[in-house]
Amino acid sequence: MKRNRGIAAFVVAVVAAGGLAACSADSSSSDGSVTISIMEFQQTRIDSIKKVLPGFEAAMKKQGKDIKVKLVADVLTDDQFKTKVTQQLIAGQAPDLIDMGDSLVPGFAGAGYLAPLDDYLDKWDGWDHYYPQFKEAMVRQDGHIYALVHDTGVQNLFYRKDVLTELGIDTSQPATWDDLIARLVEVKEKTGGTPIVIPAGTAWGGSTWTEGFQPILGGTDQDYYDLETGKWDLESSGFAAVFDLYSELYSNGLLPVQDLENPNPWEPTKYVKFPAGEIQVAAQGTSGWKFDWGPNGAAPIPDLTEKVDTWQYPALRSGDEPFGWSGLGSGFAIPEKSEHKDEAMLLAQYLSSGEPLAEQLVSSGAAAPRDDLADVKPYADEPKLLQAGEDLQSSVYVPTGDGAEQIAQAIAAATELIITGAADGKEAYAAFVKDATDLLGPTLVK
Repeated sequence: MKRNRGIAAFVVAVVAAGGLAACSADSSSSDGSVTISIMEFQQTRIDSIKKVLPGFEAAMKKQGKDIKVKLVADVLTDDQFKTKVTQQLIAGQAPDLIDMGDSLVPGFAGAGYLAPLDDYLDKWDGWDHYYPQFKEAMVRQDGHIYALVHDTGVQNLFYRKDVLTELGIDTSQPATWDDLIARLVEVKEKTGGTPIVIPAGTAWGGSTWTEGFQPILGGTDQDYYDLETGKWDLESSGFAAVFDLYSELYSNGLLPVQDLENPNPWEPTKYVKFPAGEIQVAAQGTSGWKFDWGPNGAAPIPDLTEKVDTWQYPALRSGDEPFGWSGLGSGFAIPEKSEHKDEAMLLAQYLSSGEPLAEQLVSSGAAAPRDDLADVKPYADEPKLLQAGEDLQSSVYVPTGDGAEQIAQAIAAATELIITGAADGKEAYAAFVKDATDLLGPTLVK
């Protein structure tokens, strides 16, 4: 497998800088018991994992296995987690099981730090319940799987059905972007506001690509990245089409461009204007039901499910059906140097099944990547998560690899040109191609 350049450079920096202390893995004790460790770095996940670990130890005892689990709970930012786990993997002292975002997996796997899980998954009956597109998406360039994804979500267009209904705007699923734009123009004429927020520009960082541009790109030519060759096709018709769409939204005055220039653009848009009904449509993932607008979210909307609903993305390619955009969330990975891979995998399988998985999904506001959770409480009591799970069956996802960070940087810069009025769609696309080509280098461009 080709070594991920981003992770390789990061590894060098961490080694040079020294840094955080690593966590030593426990080994077998004299009484025949085995203690393994699992690392979690987000408080919601820490709480849910802590709740279900006793059940794992009890289940193993029934099978005649004396396995104890140490939870390595350390609340960190994404960057702090990346730094810490990188050093631990380098030192060979990482916990036996690590819960990490999928974006980190290709780099760590390519650097040789993670153990392949294929043999375990082939023998596990739970593997048959995973949706095919996720099973396929977990496979890396060398043909192996290095992390068992346990949660996911669907990116949709959330809309204020209460406000749109009051304005007399059609709230049925838009069949095309032309249909949706016509409604948004009508909203603007009636309110004077900017009715839709889609991540754009440099202030939104990498999310301009992952939460803004890429989901729309899923409704165009989906061959913009070749997983086998690891190359990006910058001439894919999809890129130009999405830049043209951003330009059309901008030229019609539908995007909150001033807010998009805010250092934290999600705050005035998703945390103020959408809850107030001043922005009526927002691109958002499944977790928005809990972490953005739920009762304990950043900006709670009272009677949320009565006031808010979701549309799927209209396709940009003529004749295609509307779709949800899905992505791999977090997955359980086992370090190559772990002394207890078998026991760690048993824990990963337990946490990715039945009630233990249901507890985690509800805690994190995520959807199940498998088809047998609909009747399992507490997940069964979450209608919006269940709907997201159903949407996953027909969702679109294009796995990518090396170069995604560079693509994200170039997309952010090019959409910045649009929302500042410095370029139209065609000009922004040309700027993107030049920038992305320079950033990726010749080995990653088709």
